[in-house]
This record gives sequence, structure tokens and C-alpha cells, in this order.
Amino acid sequence: MKSQNFRKSAEIFGAICGGLLISLPAIPQVVAQESTPKINPCPRIFYEEPHNNQVVVPQGCPPNALTQRLAAQGLLPVPTTPSQEQTKLGVGGAEAPEPGVRLTRPASEDQTQQPSSGAVSTDQQPLLQPRQTPSATIALTNGTVNIRLVNDTAANVTFQVIGDTAPRSLQGKSNVILQSLKTPVTVTFEREDGGQLIVTPQASSEPGSLEVTFKEATNAAQGRSAMRIEPNGSVFLN
Repeated sequence: MKSQNFRKSAEIFGAICGGLLISLPAIPQVVAQESTPKINPCPRIFYEEPHNNQVVVPQGCPPNALTQRLAAQGLLPVPTTPSQEQTKLGVGGAEAPEPGVRLTRPASEDQTQQPSSGAVSTDQQPLLQPRQTPSATIALTNGTVNIRLVNDTAANVTFQVIGDTAPRSLQGKSNVILQSLKTPVTVTFEREDGGQLIVTPQASSEPGSLEVTFKEATNAAQGRSAMRIEPNGSVFLN
């Protein structure tokens, strides 16, 4: 009788321990899932300088100064109403990493950069219906284009490929190459000293390549701040 009672007690104790061992791995997983914070798609850094005038906010976020300006020029869709998720999180909260890469090589050295699809949190390509004569026309390669930006001014120029790259700084008297940009594509640019830019696009001798030169403008009427390349190879300035 004592032996049977001891054996039953041992079986019950083993069953309890086995159940605890089975349930333990699931506990950290539940805690980890519950503790994962939600990332705010509209961090307040988008509305602070210099990003207020250099970064396009994601679709659904309240527009900042640059987003409003590009939408007014027809280079971006009209800002939409924030989603319920974005409204709940609001502007602020979890911060996005500060974008921007400084380019410091001299003009004698070409710089090549591949656009990063995750550098800018925007979900759409801007829509623009051209109503003007193209400033240039190029033959595309499989619907893509390589753009060489040449800064002939003494000032730094901030540029951004909408939907592909974060704002980046191109030093005076230097150049950079953006490769394999899928059309339609919009590129914005701005002198960091607040001056105006004369922008001259010209088809390169290499197929599917475009060279864009920045020069200092003497008056505001000459200034340009955006370039649009359509799938048919037409290049428009604004």
C-alpha cells in the first residue's frame, strides 16, 4: 500500500513539473509581444528644422512646409486625412533616425550612390501631369535612369529623390551619381544658403543617363527647385 501511494505521488509530481516546463517557453514570447512599442509614422522631427523644409512626410501625416510646397507645385498629391492609427499616435512620440548623408569628395572624384528604398517613409510616387515643353529628352534603359548631379556653385545643395532617398547634401564644386532610378521619378534640390539655382538637364552619351548641372541664379525667376522624369524620357523642371 505504501509503495503504491508513493508511486502515485511520484506520477502526480512528474505531471505537474512537465506541465510547468511546457508552459514556460510561451511566457517570454507573450511578454515580448506585449512590450513591443508601436512606431509613430509621423515623428515630430519631420516638423522641426531643417527637416521641415527638407523631408517629405509619409502619406496621411499632417503636411510639413516642404510637403505643402511640393503639393502646391503639383509635384505631390494633395495631402490626405491622417489615418485612425496616425491620429491615435499623433505628431511626436517615437523618433525616426535623422536622415541625410554628407558628401565630401572633391569634384574630380565621381561619387556613386544606390537609392535606398527605406530611406524615406513615403508610400507613393508623386503624380504630375506635365503641361509644358520638356527641358530635355533621354532614351531610358528598361524604364530606369542614371542621374549625375553636378554642383558648379560654391554653396552646398540639398537634394532628394522622392520615395527613394532621404535629403542629402552635395558640396559645392562636386558631383554625385544616382543609379537605376525607376521612372516616373521626381528630384528636388535647394541651395543651403537660400539662394536660387539654374538647373540644366542634358542627355549623356551613355544610354539611359542624364547630367544635371546646378549654377547660381541671379534672380528668383531663373530659380528651379524640382525635376520630373516621365516614363517616356521627357524631363520637366519646376
